Amino acid sequence: MSVDSSTEDKAQSASIGAVDLFCGVGGLTYGLRTAGIDVVAGFDLDSSCQYAYDANNGKDKFICKNIAEVTGEEVKELLKDFDIKVLVGCAPCQPFSKHRKDKKHREKHKDWGLLAQFGRLVREVQPDYVSMENVPELEKESIFSGFLNTLKESGYSVEYSVVKAEEYGVPQHRRRLILLASRNGSISLIDPTNDNAHAVTVRQAIGALPAVSAGGSCRGDSLQTASALSELNLKRIKASTPNGTWRDWPEDLRLDCHKKAAGQTSPAVYGRMAWDETSPTITTQFYMYGTGRFGHPEQNRALTLREGAVLQSFPQDYKFIRPGEKISKKAVARHIGNAVPPKLGEAVGKSIIAACVH
Repeated sequence: MSVDSSTEDKAQSASIGAVDLFCGVGGLTYGLRTAGIDVVAGFDLDSSCQYAYDANNGKDKFICKNIAEVTGEEVKELLKDFDIKVLVGCAPCQPFSKHRKDKKHREKHKDWGLLAQFGRLVREVQPDYVSMENVPELEKESIFSGFLNTLKESGYSVEYSVVKAEEYGVPQHRRRLILLASRNGSISLIDPTNDNAHAVTVRQAIGALPAVSAGGSCRGDSLQTASALSELNLKRIKASTPNGTWRDWPEDLRLDCHKKAAGQTSPAVYGRMAWDETSPTITTQFYMYGTGRFGHPEQNRALTLREGAVLQSFPQDYKFIRPGEKISKKAVARHIGNAVPPKLGEAVGKSIIAACVH
């Protein structure tokens, strides 16, 4: 589905309000707001997300609460003044991720049932539109089938597919399951905005950011800070080329595990990104050199926190910590890596707006 400015203008004659479940630091909310949807509140149990969410999306919109304890009446009250009501969310993906080691016992994960809580709120609120984002592996799980049944039994038209984030302006290789549901007829995701020839590259996204050394930071932006490297890892990254692997290193730089058969299956770790391609998937560990292809294309270091955020399509001035607050790289990187890329959120928002006038 394509969308143009006239469609958006028609939709804006009716007020559209949304509530974001599992909102984190606000990636999905920011994208919806960019598209033109008024997000009145974001719910999340992690209080450490509150500053970033409110600082970028409106004061006092973050509600720290377990989704299992949120009632339909509470959400209805938040949306009562809007003509069109929207409920969106990205339930924690850890139980379903392909990177989860304990796959046989994933149903015992503490977050397994949160998608069912999302479904409960859909039944209780009966919003006009629903959207959910998660990892592609969720599609194979029984809890996703249950969520689909909840939507269909409640009278929703449903569409879902695995999308390529780079086709919507996100400068990284990221695959996500996007679901859209409507009580007002059919709905579909807008057509891709970027084909392969026009995907946003690493160079276009972060090439102009200030240079920093391993262990260094930028005075003008506290998030433009890079993890320190050991002397050995500094030698390793100097021996690495964009899109190369540790197999290119001299024998004395290789890890013992890479000399074993089991270690031969992970060539991307300790790798450098390439300037003129999209980045690999930004995980919660992108700030560490040895956890993936997270070496800077040119500088001898891993990605900075700001670079990871920009590669997730957050704007360069997005605030993640309070002024003067001591940075925890692990905490900020977790928030960034777990976020819905704002550009994907914007595509979802434009899709809902387009459906409003059809």
